[in-house]
Amino acid sequence: MNFGGLILGAATFLTIGFFHPIVIKAEYYFGVGCWWAFALVGVVATVASLFVSHWVISSILGVFAFSCFWSILELFQQRERVRKGWFPKNPNRKG
Repeated sequence: MNFGGLILGAATFLTIGFFHPIVIKAEYYFGVGCWWAFALVGVVATVASLFVSHWVISSILGVFAFSCFWSILELFQQRERVRKGWFPKNPNRKG
């Protein structure tokens, strides 16, 4: 039996679930100005996925990379959700 697909599916599910609270916390503490950190980690993970020979690990790195890139969009959308009052605004953060 080949468990690669199940491993990739589980890793994708966990990665998406992992990034949801990270985006919320990042916007709360840093605002949208931290988008570059998600981009940098995404680029590093993309390059790493190109050089890893095992297809499952390479795929997981690719999923992680594109989850980082998607989180940039989510970061700006989270700012709008905060503006609408759906999430709390950090009273200690300036700007």
